[in-house]
Amino acid sequence: MTDIPARRYPKVAMVLHWLLAIGVIAQWRLAVAGENAASEAAGREIMGNHFSLGVVILLLALARLAWRLVQPNPPLASDLAAWERWLAKTTHTLFYVLLIVMPLAGWYAMSKYGNGVDVFGVFSLPALPVAPDPEGASEIFGLHAAAGVALLVLAGLHILGTLKHTLVDRDGNLFRMLPFGQPRA
Repeated sequence: MTDIPARRYPKVAMVLHWLLAIGVIAQWRLAVAGENAASEAAGREIMGNHFSLGVVILLLALARLAWRLVQPNPPLASDLAAWERWLAKTTHTLFYVLLIVMPLAGWYAMSKYGNGVDVFGVFSLPALPVAPDPEGASEIFGLHAAAGVALLVLAGLHILGTLKHTLVDRDGNLFRMLPFGQPRA
């Protein structure tokens, strides 16, 4: 008898994980495209999509965190080294922090410009009740961009860990987050 269901993440967690992964990649590409747009108008339109997707990512991250509180993650493999356990927990904690703080910082910075955030024309987040401060908003966006780089580095570390477990350890760890394959007990 195998214990694969106990080792695999629930399907809700899988869907939220992969939607967040796709969203982060799309955000990165939108930010680069917005900065390199051919015109100011094109840049504004691209960044409008970046802001909208940021709100969606915030909602997905909050949903993933809520799900995790209700449905804890399956246990890590018992043969992981202490440093691997620590790195896994630290990486996941930092993901949650960045995926929640970054969109909030973007909303806060937009509010300092006196703007809310339109979310794909479906709904809008109003500007937060903060004093106008374009210089402060610019500084916040600078921190937001630095956090974006940190998020990409963290994602790279996450991918490298997955590759290590898949290609070197051959422990089936990748299949914990996929609805197919054999995670090791």
